[in-house]
Amino acid sequence: MTFFQFRKKVYFCTQKLIVMAGKYIYEYPRPMLTADCMVTNPRGEVLLVRRGNDPYKGCWALPGGFMEMDETIEHCAVRELEEETHLKVSEKDIQLIGIYSAPGRDPRGRTVTAAYALSLSHSATQSLSAVAGDDAAEVRWWPLNALPPLAFDHAQIIADGLSC
Repeated sequence: MTFFQFRKKVYFCTQKLIVMAGKYIYEYPRPMLTADCMVTNPRGEVLLVRRGNDPYKGCWALPGGFMEMDETIEHCAVRELEEETHLKVSEKDIQLIGIYSAPGRDPRGRTVTAAYALSLSHSATQSLSAVAGDDAAEVRWWPLNALPPLAFDHAQIIADGLSC
C-alpha cells in the first residue's frame, strides 16, 4: 500500500484503488448493486410503490434501492422494504428470486439487482400496514392479474418470482 499527500491531505492507494476524501476512485468501471423485494399476500396481490424520484418518477415498482457499503445484500432488501413501505421483516423471511444484470436495465448506469420474495400469511397481512416512506410517493397492493406498467425490469422479476 502506498500513501501520498495531495493538498495537505493524506491518501492511500493499492494496485487498482485510490481512496480520496472518503470517495473510491477505480481504474475501471464498477456496477452499482441494488436489492428489490417482491411481497405477496394470500389474496393474490403484490405490494408496489409509486416512485417519487427519477428515473421512472410516478411509475410503479417493487420496493428496493441501493446497497450501502456496510451491509449485506439481504439487509439492503429488508432495509429498503422498511424505508419505502414501513413493513419490518427479518432477513430470514426473504428468499432469493434471482440476480438481474442485463446491461441497460437501469438508466442511471450499470446496475445489478438481487431480487427477493416475501410471502405474507393471512394474519401478517391483516396486522401489517404498508405506508409510503422515503422516496416512495405511494404504496399499494395490486392484483397479480392486473398490474400497472412497471419500472425497470420489475415485470420480469415478478414473473420469475411467481414461477419459483
